[in-house]
Amino acid sequence: MPSYDMVIALPTADRPRAHAFARGLGLETPGDLAEDGVPEPLRVRLNERASVMYIPTGGFGWVTQGRATAQPGTSECLISLQADSVGQVDELVGRVDAAGGRVVSGPEQKSYGYTGTFTDPDGHLWEAIVSAI
Repeated sequence: MPSYDMVIALPTADRPRAHAFARGLGLETPGDLAEDGVPEPLRVRLNERASVMYIPTGGFGWVTQGRATAQPGTSECLISLQADSVGQVDELVGRVDAAGGRVVSGPEQKSYGYTGTFTDPDGHLWEAIVSAI
């Protein structure tokens, strides 16, 4: 069976703001810098096989063949970062506000794991979680 790397594409209204958010969380954004000082394309590496690609809102419809982009504050998906420890969840969620995002629910123990949810500056929903096993 073939193996694929995962790239999740999200629209962004402001590339420099999305870049600052990713860097503020300590995530790698590889690539050559464009005129705006942000790598083009703006890829946020989550691990060796998974990335988030921020695409300018105006170009997102071109990529999706004209499909409507979800309004800010709506969620079609949840980007879940699997952490190794409770401390790693606390540390990551603790960086969100300074990085330009917004904490939706602070870290807490739930039946399915220790988790905290937050949004990036464009309102896309993320979580950091240590899953209960």
